[in-house]
Amino acid sequence: MVRVREWEPAKAPGHDLEAWRRLYNEMLAADLPGEPHWRAERLREYFAVTMPGEARADWFLEDDSGEVIGVAGLRLLDEIGVMEIYVHPGRRRAGAGRTLAAACVRRAYESGRSVLGAEVAAGTPGTLFYPSLGFRLSSVEERNLLDLATVDWGRMREHATRTGSGYTIEYFPGGPPDDLLPAYALAKQVVQGEDDDIELSPSSYSAGRLADSLAVLHARGLTPYVVCAVHNRSGAIAGLTEVVAPAQHPERADQYDTVVVPAHRGYGLGLAMKARMLLELRSAVPELRDVQTWTAMENEPMARVNAELGFQPDRQWYEYEADVAELARSLRIE
Repeated sequence: MVRVREWEPAKAPGHDLEAWRRLYNEMLAADLPGEPHWRAERLREYFAVTMPGEARADWFLEDDSGEVIGVAGLRLLDEIGVMEIYVHPGRRRAGAGRTLAAACVRRAYESGRSVLGAEVAAGTPGTLFYPSLGFRLSSVEERNLLDLATVDWGRMREHATRTGSGYTIEYFPGGPPDDLLPAYALAKQVVQGEDDDIELSPSSYSAGRLADSLAVLHARGLTPYVVCAVHNRSGAIAGLTEVVAPAQHPERADQYDTVVVPAHRGYGLGLAMKARMLLELRSAVPELRDVQTWTAMENEPMARVNAELGFQPDRQWYEYEADVAELARSLRIE
């Protein structure tokens, strides 16, 4: 016998948080060897803090001895839900994942969301599990990793200073200052229309939303670092790149958005900004070993920038989506 138990990270006892961490790390060891294992630091805050207007729900699947054999999490974003399901490697193929999926779908259905999304690493069981539920592949990105031990730092300094005349590269640990937020958000707005895919990763396109996002990142134990390219004559933000260093796995930082406004492309800003970022991270995050970035398969310019910096292709990641009402019918939970 198994039972699904919803738990609330903000109030949960420490052993619940440790149960999640233990199972997640066991999943990583089995499915993604080489991934940094998660630490206990700021784990409660990572789960409990959400953006204004957003919510999160979490469940354990326990056997009759009380052992946690699977976990599920559901983020209810502005327009969609995003779910994650992990089952202990030794307890798979017995319906555990489907049971947890039903809990996620029921909550998404009750909350009025119409679409559910999920992200899965290629070569892992999720690539079979989600399609079996009725999810459709919506996009493919390639993850690239940069091992800092392999970096030629002299060459990196050269990249950081090679931009077209008329631009200044600026570094903001902790995120851009308040007075820069409107211009920063505007740069994101300009390129927003270039990608109409469902957005599963963090991104903010207004100054207010951006301020909230930065506050939430800090509260969750995720320290943002930002590098901007400023057009000297107009003062406009011509480009930006964002990296976040998580307290939960400080060995690996996550690349968020990298944006170059169309009117300022062709001046080497993307390469210069990302090179400057790596130079700063080297001292800002002493435990950092590598940086991961995802690039859409059709984004050749950014792929060339990443290759020049020394990023190496690692594996593909798949984004899936499904209609909540269809999932509810197939799982018989309406």
